[in-house]
Amino acid sequence: MRWVDFKDSVKRFWSEYKHQKSGMLGLIFLIILLVLGIGAPYITSPDIPKQWQTGEAWIVNPKNAPPSWENAFSDQKLADQKVYTIHDMNVAESKNGSYKVYTLTFTYNMNYDVPPKDIVITGLNSNASRPQDNPLVSVYVERPEEQGVTVEKFLLLPDTQLPSKGVLQLSYLKEVKTLLFYWLYQNGIIQLPMAPPEALPMEIKLMQINQQIQLDSKLYGYFQSMDPMKVLFGSLTENGQLRTLEQVISEPVALQGDYKFTIVVKAPENVKVDLSNFEVAMVGRTFGLLGTDQYGRPIAVGLLWGIRVAIAIGLAVSISSVVIGILIGVTSAYLGGWADEVIQRITEFFMTLPVLPMLILLSLYFGGRITLKQLVLILVLFGWMGTTKVARSMALQIKEQTYIEAARALGASTGRIVFRHIVPQLLPYAFASIALSVPGAILSEAGLSFLGLTSNNMITWGQMLNAAQQNGATLNGYWWQVIPPGLAIAFVGLIFVLIGVSLDTVLNPKLKRA
Repeated sequence: MRWVDFKDSVKRFWSEYKHQKSGMLGLIFLIILLVLGIGAPYITSPDIPKQWQTGEAWIVNPKNAPPSWENAFSDQKLADQKVYTIHDMNVAESKNGSYKVYTLTFTYNMNYDVPPKDIVITGLNSNASRPQDNPLVSVYVERPEEQGVTVEKFLLLPDTQLPSKGVLQLSYLKEVKTLLFYWLYQNGIIQLPMAPPEALPMEIKLMQINQQIQLDSKLYGYFQSMDPMKVLFGSLTENGQLRTLEQVISEPVALQGDYKFTIVVKAPENVKVDLSNFEVAMVGRTFGLLGTDQYGRPIAVGLLWGIRVAIAIGLAVSISSVVIGILIGVTSAYLGGWADEVIQRITEFFMTLPVLPMLILLSLYFGGRITLKQLVLILVLFGWMGTTKVARSMALQIKEQTYIEAARALGASTGRIVFRHIVPQLLPYAFASIALSVPGAILSEAGLSFLGLTSNNMITWGQMLNAAQQNGATLNGYWWQVIPPGLAIAFVGLIFVLIGVSLDTVLNPKLKRA
């Protein structure tokens, strides 16, 4: 075919296709998905596939948190995620003996009915060669004024050695809970058998308080059940009267207003402290556009990266299956005789195999974790038979045409007749079949991923559904972990169905409208 003829055929095809409204809608959505899929590393981070498996990258994110916009439909306003970087803080440097001291302050506006889940400090790096030289971190908090409360500024975290991972989760630290109990004692909420002397060093004071809490079963029960963040951000009074310990712990009421946090970092003079990546995360009870899963991974990020795998697998499997099916079908029809019989019996044998059980058995043979390439090969292996049957029936009619007899009489080889005269006649069917086969390939991948049989090295919507199933998302009401991946699979399938039906209408003369 000459280049001019090819251009003319493309123009004719486009002039007809653009009148197919459903096909154009599908094409627009496909272009949007391709842009999002290709741009995923730039929209998020190139390291997301690796971070998705480790879980450490999401330590500052809340677990099983609903989307932020759910607050608009709820009576209670849940705290949203808020991260303060070094650029959001006032930083002051000073010296205290042989220590360098960094004082970082910021103000958190707590205007929610339910406070944050946790306060996480990350990104504090140093060149300390020994663990004992790691920086010491302490945290002070100044709450909004509350009538009847005498101590509004207090120590929340005493000098604490930075762990090797460089992460401090305040809600999980015993010292934080003990200091909150001490603060409640200072404000008259708690009665201790023996008051700790003010002059005692903080370490000894905390030991004494812990001993008294453990000896008192009632206090110990409150200590164990306490949510530190609900106490920290909770009101201590009601109608001007101090609330009881039972009310403060079991019936917390949020105290809205500005909370001033002061973080003090101490390090030996010979230790260099790097604050460039320092962050303090107010871990919310809602998160982002589509919430998080049980590991704190953002559902929206998973959906975005899942586009790449879904489209790659769908197109690779459908194109390969259709090409192989057409070549086998045309060859079978043209050769005829015993060759046709052998090819058709083999095709029918593959058609009788139960696909899903075979896929599961093959995945187990590969170690229970199929890679992307292996998955494509397996799906192609079980996906060419239907196309072969249709292509054979079409080729049987085409090979009886006069121009095929003329080519044969002129001495044209079998390959030339098949590829120059028969296969081009099947291209309209091939294009439509490719588009219509994509949803099936995507669903097959999603099914295997849902069963946990694909590799963890890729992010797929099926794996997201598998994680949701393991987390009991449907039983626990975590709808955001189930509905978005399911809708994404259905949406991509719908896009290719719209395109496939429109292609079939344009390319198949019998379906063209008058």
